[in-house]
Parts: sequence; structure tokens; C-alpha cells
Amino acid sequence: MAETKKVFLVIPAFEPDQEMICLIQKVHAQTDFQIIIVDDGSGEAYAPIFKEAGNYAYVISYGINKGKGYALKTAFSYIAKMHSGEGNVVTADSDGQHSLEDITAVAEATVKRPDSLVLGRRQFAGKVPIKSRLGNSVTRKVFELSSGIKVGDTQTGLRGVNVKELPYMIRIEGNRYEYETNMLLYWTRDKKDIYEQPIETIYLNENKGSHFHPLKDSYQIYKEIIKFSFSSGIGFLADYFLYALLIIMTQRLPLNWSVGISNITARIVSAMINYAINRKYVFKDDRKVMKTAVQYIILAVIILILNTLILSLLVNTLVPNRFIAKIIAEIILFIFSCFAQKKIIFRKKLAEEGC
Repeated sequence: MAETKKVFLVIPAFEPDQEMICLIQKVHAQTDFQIIIVDDGSGEAYAPIFKEAGNYAYVISYGINKGKGYALKTAFSYIAKMHSGEGNVVTADSDGQHSLEDITAVAEATVKRPDSLVLGRRQFAGKVPIKSRLGNSVTRKVFELSSGIKVGDTQTGLRGVNVKELPYMIRIEGNRYEYETNMLLYWTRDKKDIYEQPIETIYLNENKGSHFHPLKDSYQIYKEIIKFSFSSGIGFLADYFLYALLIIMTQRLPLNWSVGISNITARIVSAMINYAINRKYVFKDDRKVMKTAVQYIILAVIILILNTLILSLLVNTLVPNRFIAKIIAEIILFIFSCFAQKKIIFRKKLAEEGC
């Protein structure tokens, strides 16, 4: 383990139990890792645990619970300020889900891949709580839809990154569980490499020690795709109702003329509405309107052409009903539009921002 001596093990902890102490005792005894524990506002009742943890780790505490993301960024800020040399950071959970062997494996993978975000990928074999298995499956699909990248375990807390990336990590939005999902979104958005290191799947006591709130925290994790879907829904309603109105008004024209005029006019209006909502509320882009507007117009033209071609193909072959065909065409192009806006038009280049 000589090559991994400069490793910081960060453990965010909220109301931990003795499992955390057992873990850091092993890490302290068998590695040269510098352990940093962040007491995320656990309160006086847990002070004895953190006092004991201080025998093996550097403990950072604050009085109010602010979330896992905030705790991680607090540790990252401390490391970036206190350590100016080469090194690597590994994050692990405090509830006993990560073994010393897996933490070491992720640390070694991080050393070998200094430009990658290393994820400890659980295999989800054996006895896994249904909410954990289902939650990870849903999040994987949402992440794939949102980013276009497949990741086997989006919710793993065992991750590794080079110290040089800490300023980047600190700037990522989110203070609670959504921070870890945002980390993946931003990392892939800026075309950085992700490496997955297989690890053991461990759930103690049916994962009852987890402080994950299914409704509140799931909303934070999924809200970006939810916001995009909502804005797209508004655009779709405007598009569809205007299309339907124009179809009725142009029904005496030849079929292709009626469909073409109705669809093009409706797409132009709905595109203007969708751009305004996405720029201001979904992606919160504060760059000059001209730059993103030109890109959006190009995307809208491409989608309009594809939409018209698909729509004409459907009404002339498989789906002669012009109203049903319109819905099918919109569904086909929704994922394409979502991916293009996130990856190209409203892409956030964190690497170019100041600290």
C-alpha cells in the first residue's frame, strides 16, 4: 500500500452508531489513510461517539444538520486548504456498508486513474432491501435518460477522486443526497471519465441506519429531470392544442399541406415557450440570450424537420389519425430534445468557473 499513502478518507456522519468506530479503527490500524469525519449536526447525544472517533480521525463538527452534500464539501474544502501536494480522496458512508477491503480497492483505483471519478459499484446480489434495489434501478434509468451515460450504481457513497479535482467538486450544486447525483451529472456533462470498481454489497439490519427520506430526498435527486419534463409538458400542451386548432381550420386542404402548416406553426410557438421556461427556470442559464437562443433555434429547426417527417410518415402509413400521430411523434423526440439541451445548449462548464 506504499503507493496509496496520500489518501484522505472522508466519512460524512449523521447520528452514527458503533459501526463507524469499528470501520475507522480498522482503517487506522491497517492503512496510512488520513481519516476525516464530518459530524453533520448529530447533536449532543452523539458527542461520545465523535469523541471516540477523534482517537483515530480528524473530526469536523457543526451544530445543525445540513445534509450529506454539505458535509462532503466541507471536508473537501478543508483538504484543499490544508493539503497542497499530490493526493487522493475517498468518500465512504458511516453505516458499515463499506468494508476496509473495498475502500482500499477504490483508493488504489483512484491512484491509478487520476483523471477519473472512481465509483464503488455494488453488484446487488444476495439479500438486498427492496427499497434499495428499486431506488437504485430507478435512479440509474433517470440518470441515463438525463445524461445519456450508463452507470451501474449511481447511489454509491464509496467514491474516489484526485485532490486536484476538489475545487471542481466543491462548486457542484446540492447540499443533501442530490449532491452525489449532481456530481455524476456534472462530471459526464464535462466529458470527464468515470471508472467503476466492483465492490461488495453490504446492508446491515435491512439498511435501517440510513437517513434517506424516500419522498423529500428522492425529489431533490430527481427534480432536474422533473423540471425538464414539466417544462416540456407545458410546451407539448401549447404545441398540441395549437396543432389541433390549425388541423381543424385547414381540414379542407390536402392532407400533407394541412399537417405541415399546422405542425410547423405549432412547433414555432411551443419552441419559444419551451426555450423561455428552460432558460430561466430549469437550467437557470445566465449567459447572454443570443448565444443560447441561436443554439436553441438550430435545435428547434432540427426537431421541427424530424417531427414533420415522422408525423407525415405516421399519418400516411401506420397511424392515419393525425391527433394520435402527433402524440407519438412528440414522445419520440422528447428524449432527444432533453439530451441536446442538457449536453449542448445549457451545459454548465464548471471547469471554466472561478472557485
